[in-house]
Amino acid sequence: QVQLVESGGGLVQAGGSLRLSCATSGRTFSSYAMGWFRQAPGKEREFVAAISWSGGNRYSADSVKGRFTISRDNARNTVFLQMNSLKPEDTAVYYCAARFDLRVGVYPHEYDYWGQGTQVTVSS
Repeated sequence: QVQLVESGGGLVQAGGSLRLSCATSGRTFSSYAMGWFRQAPGKEREFVAAISWSGGNRYSADSVKGRFTISRDNARNTVFLQMNSLKPEDTAVYYCAARFDLRVGVYPHEYDYWGQGTQVTVSS
């Protein structure tokens, strides 16, 4: 079993920055790929970014490319999402997810464990 706890969400003005963290426990963190997804009201959950177990492979959605950066610290069992140049359309609940596989995934069904989510609100 894996537990994921997100933090770092909040209210920020457009153009601002936030850094989300996801602390994990329960299994060897370096054994699995990690991802960030988001879900806005009335919309499907969508892929934001993912990182392989070693951090050597990273992927991000076109909508956040150049603005968001995913990283991980295996010594601290934590994955991060640095979000810069935030836009109102980035407003959503952000979820981190763990995939017990060395490869990254970009679809929600590819992930085995999920956090409870953290709200990010970007005002215009």
